[in-house]
Amino acid sequence: MVAVNAPPVADSLKILSSGIIECRRCPRLRDYCDEIGREKRRAFVDWSYWAKPVPGFGDPKAAIWIIGLAPGAHGANRTGRVFTGDRSGDFLFAALHRAGMANQPHSTHREEGLSLRGVYISAAARCAPPGNKPLPIEIANCGPFLDREWHLLQNARVLLALGKIGWDAAIALAMRNGCEFTEGKASFGHGAQMRLNSNRWLIGSYHVSQQNTFTGKLTLVMFDKVLDRCRDLSK
Repeated sequence: MVAVNAPPVADSLKILSSGIIECRRCPRLRDYCDEIGREKRRAFVDWSYWAKPVPGFGDPKAAIWIIGLAPGAHGANRTGRVFTGDRSGDFLFAALHRAGMANQPHSTHREEGLSLRGVYISAAARCAPPGNKPLPIEIANCGPFLDREWHLLQNARVLLALGKIGWDAAIALAMRNGCEFTEGKASFGHGAQMRLNSNRWLIGSYHVSQQNTFTGKLTLVMFDKVLDRCRDLSK
């Protein structure tokens, strides 16, 4: 139920974003992000790294909510926008553009004009972790941010989890928010799906990481089919 005189969803998401950016709950991750921001990668030596927690991004009225793993050390941790500035983002935004959900097929900077239609993107962890492996406590520390998005993204009928960490975070999120999985729980796999409640579905996909897309574990066709399934279930 929406509270009387509640601010518009877009405004509430901006407030949430400010809280995420200011978060300092995980000293290990904050130290790592700061270190990466100082050392930089040679190709980005002229960049001023974001080096802070990365909030979600997208359409406040999204019917599809994508939950990734965490910011990339030299991707979102550099640019300040989820999946922006690395190979994972190149793959993801090209797919969203093909599906008519993004106004352009690439994303290199948070102020370049990218906009999403019908989709919102966030992550299980909001800080870049060493080795792309956040600790369980670090994922748990980000849980309240997902909880807030769960309540704000009222039109999101489908959660698309990228990778097993995103899948597990989505199931934990649903459990915290009263989902009882009356039709049972599904194991993670590419194309796996399960009903969370009467209004929401969870779909799984292999992560759009360079490791998966360059080896052929995840192909354009495979991911396009998952997006098509998400769109069908979101209607």
